[in-house]
Amino acid sequence: MIRAFDAFSLPMLRLLDPEDAHRLAIRGLRLLPPARPRPDDPKLAVRAFGLNFPNPIGIAAGFDKNAEVPDALLRLGFGFAEVGTVTPKPQAGNPRPRLFRLERDEAVINRMGFNNDGADAALRRLAARAHNGGIVGVNVGANKDSVDRIDDYVRLIETFAPVASYFTVNVSSPNTPGLRNLQQATALDDLLARVIDARERVRKHAGDSPVLLKIAPDLSLADLDDAVHIARSRGVDGMIVANTTIGRPPTLREQTRQKEQGGLSGRPLFRLSTRMVAETYVRAEGAFPLIGVGGIDSGGAALTKIRAGASLIQLYSSLIYKGLGLVDSIKADLVSTLLRTGRDSLSEIVGADAATITAEDWPV
Repeated sequence: MIRAFDAFSLPMLRLLDPEDAHRLAIRGLRLLPPARPRPDDPKLAVRAFGLNFPNPIGIAAGFDKNAEVPDALLRLGFGFAEVGTVTPKPQAGNPRPRLFRLERDEAVINRMGFNNDGADAALRRLAARAHNGGIVGVNVGANKDSVDRIDDYVRLIETFAPVASYFTVNVSSPNTPGLRNLQQATALDDLLARVIDARERVRKHAGDSPVLLKIAPDLSLADLDDAVHIARSRGVDGMIVANTTIGRPPTLREQTRQKEQGGLSGRPLFRLSTRMVAETYVRAEGAFPLIGVGGIDSGGAALTKIRAGASLIQLYSSLIYKGLGLVDSIKADLVSTLLRTGRDSLSEIVGADAATITAEDWPV
């Protein structure tokens, strides 16, 4: 059914403005009839952050900004869904156009600017589906006009703790001016200290709420040293590596579109984001698991990301070009690899190539 849907919908959606196509996709998922997903092969199960994932493939933040369709996404075979980025107050984001396809590169540039309906709307939706189960994380960020951005994160942790399977602290979007400054050592230490303190305050009535830090792929290795050290010292439960890049690889073919301002995602980000996964993995030294994001568009790419150090992976941009059938395709490839190599779980290969990857020339 999914393959037939992809064959019909993908050509049509790509004729539309990218943001209009995205909105139509959300509406379509809202109409998806309830159905139990096919059970995953037990070999794909992953234990991370104190949570049991049926498979390692998640939908990245940015797709379901307003927590409208997490259950539909889980029914389509994702092992987990991450909603957001959610900010305390609703905000319109940056002016349109702000989303661009680079067709020949199988890439996307966005400068959305944390457009979302705000915390109250997302909370209502997540509270209404709380009995449905499944792992649904909440990606949190600061309002553009906030006078105390760290307080925005604290308030969101307190607000969503009862309904979030985990939190992602997003300080790595390039589309909110000054936000990436929160990745600098002093600011990041203050932010994570206050976020973890908030998590501990609400633990008694809200239960455990793992906190993950999402970083940019554009960090220098010295800044990455600081970020991992601070995350470890503050008791963060994991990291997501990585967000979109402000860089433009020289291999890009869409010469006109690549000049658009914003974060680049999709296939051209794969090598850089994978290198950053490996660099983070060797620095974390097993202190916490990683989610690898960036350019995953096949089972082979997913396997490479896992062998670089990711316990879990997330997709988004590749779905625009490959469709929802990509999820089942990646799962089938991962199971096939495990069977062929005589392994019982993906945990046996997490980070297997990290040292080798960090010794290679830096990707350009």
